[in-house]
Amino acid sequence: MQPRVAVLASGAGTNLEALLNDPVVAPGIVVVASDRPDAGALERARARGIAAEFVDPAESFDREGYDRALRKRLEDAGVDHVLLAGFMRVLTEEMVSPFEGRTLNVHPSLLPAFPGANAPRDALAAGAKVTGATVHLVELALDAGPIVLQEAVAIEPQDDERTLHSRIQEVEHRIYPAAARALIQGRLSIDGRIVWIVPEPRA
Repeated sequence: MQPRVAVLASGAGTNLEALLNDPVVAPGIVVVASDRPDAGALERARARGIAAEFVDPAESFDREGYDRALRKRLEDAGVDHVLLAGFMRVLTEEMVSPFEGRTLNVHPSLLPAFPGANAPRDALAAGAKVTGATVHLVELALDAGPIVLQEAVAIEPQDDERTLHSRIQEVEHRIYPAAARALIQGRLSIDGRIVWIVPEPRA
């Protein structure tokens, strides 16, 4: 049976688009949920005939309440795996525990360097020469779960936040679908903080 996947996104949904263009991942995406009613990711989902859910933060008293409401939507859809694609909320135990080991996030830095919401800006401000993109499993600590895939991006002297982030996104769009394939195909093996990826089966 095809695993059922939810994608959570707050913005334009470019990483969602990369996932939708992957022939292994796309068939399993059954719902895209957002905390913003005007998120471009919801429009991308509707264009593909995928359920698009706006889960309104104003209807919850606190972060835990929001995550309970979000989790119910995903459980109602029979979701097995969760992919965060620019979802700008820090998840609580209410979302993390039920999907432990089954949730991925993509982040625009070489974690553990530059966690948080402004990673490209922070890398530039620090004078870093290299940054990159990381796909990691989600745990309660922010941007701190076991690392699945990483790829470096050199910081050029003329870079500003926009140009650097654009090049990082090119990498994200390549490595996130690869990590998502490994997750939904059961090819991730976790040993403490180390994640091993079993090679993809040959066609």
